Amino acid sequence: MAKKQQRKSSGRMASKGKPNPIDVHVGVRIRMRRTMLGLSQTTLGEQLGLTFQQIQKYERGTNRVSSSRLFDLTRVLDVPLAYFFDGMGDHIASQSPAALQGKAPARVEIDQDPASKRETLELVRAYYGIGDRAVRMKFTNVVRSIASAT
Repeated sequence: MAKKQQRKSSGRMASKGKPNPIDVHVGVRIRMRRTMLGLSQTTLGEQLGLTFQQIQKYERGTNRVSSSRLFDLTRVLDVPLAYFFDGMGDHIASQSPAALQGKAPARVEIDQDPASKRETLELVRAYYGIGDRAVRMKFTNVVRSIASAT
């Protein structure tokens, strides 16, 4: 009797249709950088030769980003390749296709960087929108004051 061959995982999660957490993480990083640069999904799509719907799918992790597209994204978003994987904790890394098959080495947990939150990015973008450096410094002092009082 022939031994049944085990099918290779495509990397999608077992509950069909659910994106892999790594794809979601990469998508979050794309959205974060796009937001930081003040680009719309349409504008980013145009720069990559894609529709805004495709950018949405990348940002949600619904569609995987190919290595060649990731290369294009590094150039358009002006980030190193590692940027897309920064802040990915062990709980996410453990969901790689190889890890799901029990073949990937464990990764050391990295704390979630508060700078990766959308709220922080929007605040930083608005901060640098203040043209007068002296006003920015006053704003910084006000924020520090509020932070130390809470």
